[in-house]
Amino acid sequence: MRLVNGWEAACADPDSGICLAADELAAHRGSREESGEACRTTTNEQEADMNLGEHAFSGFSVDDTAKAEEFYGQTLGLEVSELPQMGLLQVAIANGGNVLIYPKPNHTPATFTVLNFPVDDVDNAVDELAARGVRFESYEGDIATDEKGVARNGGPPIAWFKDPAGNILSVLETT
Repeated sequence: MRLVNGWEAACADPDSGICLAADELAAHRGSREESGEACRTTTNEQEADMNLGEHAFSGFSVDDTAKAEEFYGQTLGLEVSELPQMGLLQVAIANGGNVLIYPKPNHTPATFTVLNFPVDDVDNAVDELAARGVRFESYEGDIATDEKGVARNGGPPIAWFKDPAGNILSVLETT
């Protein structure tokens, strides 16, 4: 577990680029509790007063919002709303959250995963999405994927795919 300014960083370790899996995080926290060393939270009073996380959202760009609307709405089956006054799309995600998708004429796809979809069974999700025309990425090395496009090496099983604008998305098993 990395400490950043005294706080635990559970994901995106800049040295390795690897996120700590949920079971590893739980094991780490359990070992710290057994040793009497408490895990700290990152909330401070100033941030809590502002309620910054209460209505936070994320967003990313695409080069064609019509293609994005079809992909996220029809192919992935998500609830997509148009915000015509701003030229944006809003995609509903878990727990009442939203992701904004905005047009950018000189869009460059992200080189990292912009949106993760937790699923109970990654193989079933891959099969279903592949039947809808989604093509899964193939990787070698530390994150090598199998013939289905699923990485099964150390963390939760995960499969990456791209939206029509080339942004990287994933389905990952959470059970």
